This record gives sequence, structure tokens and C-alpha cells, in this order.
Amino acid sequence: RCLEEVFAMRIRIKFSKHGNMKFIGHLDIMRYFQKAIRRAEIDIVYSEGFSPHQKISFAAPLGVGLLSEGEYMDIEVHTSKPSQEMIKALNAVMAEGIEIISYKLLPENSKNAMSLVAAADYMLQFCETYKPEDFKSFQQTFLEFINQPELRIIKKTKKGEHALDLKPLLYTAKIQGENIFLCISTGSSDNIKPELVMETYYHYIGQVMPKFAFQVTRLEVYANMGNNEERKLVPLESFGKDIV
Repeated sequence: RCLEEVFAMRIRIKFSKHGNMKFIGHLDIMRYFQKAIRRAEIDIVYSEGFSPHQKISFAAPLGVGLLSEGEYMDIEVHTSKPSQEMIKALNAVMAEGIEIISYKLLPENSKNAMSLVAAADYMLQFCETYKPEDFKSFQQTFLEFINQPELRIIKKTKKGEHALDLKPLLYTAKIQGENIFLCISTGSSDNIKPELVMETYYHYIGQVMPKFAFQVTRLEVYANMGNNEERKLVPLESFGKDIV
């Protein structure tokens, strides 16, 4: 291994996504950050070979139309200024709707963010047109729905359809004010979207969920540091430390 690979530092960056940036898809967000990193003069590591590319990886792609308070990406850098200076430098070149929240140095041999993703928090806000006329009735039926012993669905994937029980993958579901809070399984193996939970609820009450019923915001992304018997969800930014 060459020296620059040995001494590269791995950084975990947390950012938020708001406003019109919710309409920008994941691939375009990747390209956007590649350009922003160059503009901010980040001393990033490039891969070797005929087509060098920046060493960047994202934790969990965010669907088009969703807002977020907690998106993550990992980068490798040769050198770095203190975290607060790097946050300021990156935010100076960000477009409106993207804000860098934290910049953490990861320990050696730490796993990349994508491989750690196990769960995520979401807040679902009713769009004005689709607010229930009788919110107490909605609250009652939603609680009845989530308190069922099983939540059997047919999940459609690229490989076809298969039966699935949502209940073990729905870690928390509750009403907060006039919004719905969900903590659900996320990641490569059991990836559940908040829309799927709500589609299942509407099916439970004998209705079809309107296409634009909710504005969904991802609040946080977690790793599971527990075991099969006890789940221990830890935010991805907690694996790193500020550079001072």
C-alpha cells in the first residue's frame, strides 16, 4: 500500500436536505457533493487507475421528495483542518437547502456508513388537503393498527412479491401532535419505507393511500450495536469525534 492510502483519514459528514433540494435524486446529490468538495478545497483522496474518482460513499439513499435532518456520507482525506473550519468551508459552497451539520474523524478500521445502517427515524406530516377531518378517529384506528400482533403484507421487489410481517421491523410508531413518528428497519437486508407502513394502514381501514398524503422527513439514521436479543440503536455520527 502506498503512503497516501496508509495515512488517509476517514471522515463522516452529516447533512440536512430541505426545500427544493428534496426534488434532487440520489445520483445528482452524489455529483453535487463531488463538485462542492472541490470548491471547498477539501484535500480528498482519489482512487487509482484510468478513471480516478473521489472516495465518497453515502449511508442510505433518500427518496425523491423526502426531506432530511440526518443524512450521512463518508469521505477519505489526506489532511484536514479542525471540524468547525471544515463545516464552515463546506457550507460556504452549499446550495440553499443543503447544510453540513457535523464533520467527524472516524477511528481506524471503522466500518463504512452504508454497511452500518440498521434503522431510521421518520416524521410524517399530513399535507393540508389530506388532513383527517376527525383526527381523534384517525388516532384511534392507527393505534389499533400498530397494536395488532402481526402486520402481514405482500412486499413487491425487483425479484418479485413475497409475504412479510411488518411488525418486527416497525420499532416505534406513535402520534406526535398532528404528525406520525416512525422508527423502522433500514438497510440492505430489511429496508422498510415509511410509505409502506402507511399504505398498510390505509389498507387496514379499507382505503387507498392518496399519492401525496404526507411530507416525509428523515430525522436520523442508526447503526445497531446490540445483538439478536436486544437492539441498541446508535446515531451514525456517534462513531466519530470532532477534529480540534
